[in-house]
Amino acid sequence: MRGTPRNTTRVTAVAALLTLIAAGCSSGAERDPNTVRVAYQKFGTFIAMDSLMRQVKEEIEADDPDVTVELHAIEAQAEDYQTQVNLMNGSASEAPDLIYQDTFTINQDADAGYLMPLDEHFDAWEDADLFSEQEAEAVTSLDGTRYGVMLGTDVRGLWYRADLLDQAGIDTPWEPATWDEVLDAARAVQDEHGDDVVPLNVYSGTPAGEMASLQGFQMLLGGTGGGLFEESSEQWVSGGAGFTDSLEFVHTLFDEGLTHAPQDALDANIGTMNNEERFPNGDMAISLEGSWATQSWIEEANQPWPEWEEYMEFTPMPTQNGEDPGATSMSGGWALAMGANATDPDLAWEVMTAALDRENAVKFAIEGGQIPVRTDVAEDPAFLEESPMAERFAELVDVTGFRPAYSEYPRVSLAIQEAMEAVMLGEATPEEAAELYALELESIVGPDNVTDGS
Repeated sequence: MRGTPRNTTRVTAVAALLTLIAAGCSSGAERDPNTVRVAYQKFGTFIAMDSLMRQVKEEIEADDPDVTVELHAIEAQAEDYQTQVNLMNGSASEAPDLIYQDTFTINQDADAGYLMPLDEHFDAWEDADLFSEQEAEAVTSLDGTRYGVMLGTDVRGLWYRADLLDQAGIDTPWEPATWDEVLDAARAVQDEHGDDVVPLNVYSGTPAGEMASLQGFQMLLGGTGGGLFEESSEQWVSGGAGFTDSLEFVHTLFDEGLTHAPQDALDANIGTMNNEERFPNGDMAISLEGSWATQSWIEEANQPWPEWEEYMEFTPMPTQNGEDPGATSMSGGWALAMGANATDPDLAWEVMTAALDRENAVKFAIEGGQIPVRTDVAEDPAFLEESPMAERFAELVDVTGFRPAYSEYPRVSLAIQEAMEAVMLGEATPEEAAELYALELESIVGPDNVTDGS
């Protein structure tokens, strides 16, 4: 299978949007104060937000026929989605009133002047006390200003098809204690199924974007006890044995053929294909993936897989050598933020809180495979009954980590993806790729803001 050309989709989408914005700017048309424009991602298996916003649009417009909720579902992967939203924000006439925002981008967008502070609206909201401290940290800028409200959070671990592991002689439920046990399971699958089954997926390379950096590399790095940023010194970390060992894990996968062929791994649609096709068809055994994978299989999905609970299991990703606490995870999460150019902030807040109320938050948690950030949703019987993996996911909250929420992070993330790609393609050894990353890190954040992790 040939991979999608890396930049074709991005160039086409961005060019089309630039044309749209240029037309909007030249028309000089003023915004309708009764229209709330909502921009959100709708890409591949990520359907929960589209379902939620269609429900909110129906509720708001039924309640007040004079109000229009204008939905802009942007069909692009995360990095291209962010680029398109930034382009929209470049024109007051095209800017969204509400933005579906990956929480790690909040600081950079606040610094760019794209977002409106929400402290006054949030503090006056009757549901404010239901949100967790974790939620507040994720949507608060470095200067202490709230710029969003989270819809939910997530964890990451190993999804696997129990039948394929059983056939390979691996006892299930499978609970690997070290990286070596994960690799040995992949080797057993390879021995049993040959080229018919991908033994283990770990996202890697620039087309996978943040999937590669977060649920690929940082899931590995966290298992070594390492990290990207040292909070005590407020410096970025370069090098170190854990960084190189994480790249060595990636090298092992591709060198031994324990994962996708490079051309498939570099397909920008790899996440969709893994969860919509490879797992349901029995063509992949294990994937280092997020808790949200279930939204690929529910009734509302693009390609429902009603039988998924008969086949799929989830287990934590172990630390490198079984060090305490024994498992590792990374968490992210998406929020709703208000654009700095919102025509009527009070009306936009009304639409936002409709999306965030208990009923709709339960809907989003179930359909999106989310861990709720509202206490009442976490205890809601409907959520507990319809989310069979909720307890397994919740177990990882105590050991999970988060990305450094600084404006430099997106560029640092890209440097990580490039280091992974160099290793997977055999263009650099893990040691060489780590050195190249260290040089790139200094160019991004400045040498004075870097500490040696070795």
